[in-house]
Amino acid sequence: MPANLTFDALKKAVAGGEIDTVLACFPDMQGRLMGKRFVARHFIDGAWEETHCCNYLLAVDVEMYTVPGYKSASWSKGYGDYVLKPDLSTLRHIPWLEGTAMVLCDLLDHHTHEEVAVSPRAILKRQVARAKAMGFDAMMATELEFFLFQDSYDDLNDRNYQNLQPLGRHNIDYSIFGTTKEESVMRAIRNGLWDAGIPIENSKGEAEVGQEEINAKYSDALDTCDMHAIIKNGVKEIAFQHGRAATFMAKYSHERAGSSSHVHQSLWKNGKPAFRDEKDPHGMSDLMKHYIAGQLAYAREITPLLAPYINSYKRFVVGMFAPTKAVWSLDNRTAGFRVCGEGTKAIRVECRIGGADLNPYMACAGLLAAGLAGIEQKLELEPAIAGDIYHAKRVREIPHTLGEAADLMSKSKMLRAAFGDDVVDHYTRAARWEIEEQNRVVTDWEVKRGFERL
Repeated sequence: MPANLTFDALKKAVAGGEIDTVLACFPDMQGRLMGKRFVARHFIDGAWEETHCCNYLLAVDVEMYTVPGYKSASWSKGYGDYVLKPDLSTLRHIPWLEGTAMVLCDLLDHHTHEEVAVSPRAILKRQVARAKAMGFDAMMATELEFFLFQDSYDDLNDRNYQNLQPLGRHNIDYSIFGTTKEESVMRAIRNGLWDAGIPIENSKGEAEVGQEEINAKYSDALDTCDMHAIIKNGVKEIAFQHGRAATFMAKYSHERAGSSSHVHQSLWKNGKPAFRDEKDPHGMSDLMKHYIAGQLAYAREITPLLAPYINSYKRFVVGMFAPTKAVWSLDNRTAGFRVCGEGTKAIRVECRIGGADLNPYMACAGLLAAGLAGIEQKLELEPAIAGDIYHAKRVREIPHTLGEAADLMSKSKMLRAAFGDDVVDHYTRAARWEIEEQNRVVTDWEVKRGFERL
């Protein structure tokens, strides 16, 4: 069966008994796939046109708690419905689930049938359209890191996530023999995603015990984010099927390096790389310089879109390959922004700030908005910084906490112009709720530190 399905191909697969279930999914505020499992015959009879879901799904936290303080959905408004509108261009076979296909959906207002402004997919689509109106195609790729653990999700949950044992026993990074020991899971992940129409390029061990990285082919921004969401869901499902667990937390242990989601970006025009200038010493066009200058100018304001949780900021540690400074460099992994492919048609900028816990749609929308603002304002690119940037003095720093970052985002005129006030207020509320919850909850660290000693 082909990985990517047309609607006619789906109907044939259903008639032939190859497909009996269709997952109608959408990315929520956290970038997770939410939705319904349809009997495939019902889906092709009518649900392919639209279905419905409760609007609290864009007003909950990671625990699925209905968070107060949102304008779009609340108890006072009765928590009504959104329309789930399948995007049939995303229809695909999911080979690791028996007889299953998946389609991604857009969220529409139940009354106007306009896209919901605070929906992550809609937010990104508006920035893609903005780039298109300027004559550019936004191309991106995300690298995803995660940790694999020896035990299952249920086993880890039942013992309160104590004594976590990664599947590996030591740092294997690029080691072929080392990754062979994890191949039973990683091979199923690579091949399963490939057979689902995700053009996986490779996987490798990362620079920490039990850490993995998986990469998919460079594509347009929306397709990249759709793939990212499916990859994360697929990794978890396939790990679950093998009795293992995977986490995309930015930092699961203070004794380990964190997991990132680096975002590679470039603009193309008429099928050609608009970031390339063969006459420039580094091959960078003026357009590319303005784009990077915009991302630098607004890096601190978009950080909550790259690092959306309290835990995200514990990844920014000196010497752990996560950046601490929002500056740019030429092929230097200690900077927040790295120019890759210098002097080639593959020249691009890599944002290294984001963790594996980011929502890809929000992260890419924020990066694109900042870059396009730099182009519109013709911002001048500051000099590149070389050497050990961790110890660079008097340079722009990544916000140290979610609270600091949320305040910057809330005050961002650039983001309010690009996203609209309702969107900025919505995601600022999400950040502040995370802080409120942290302040409320007594942690294991506090008990261990203070129970006897205070």
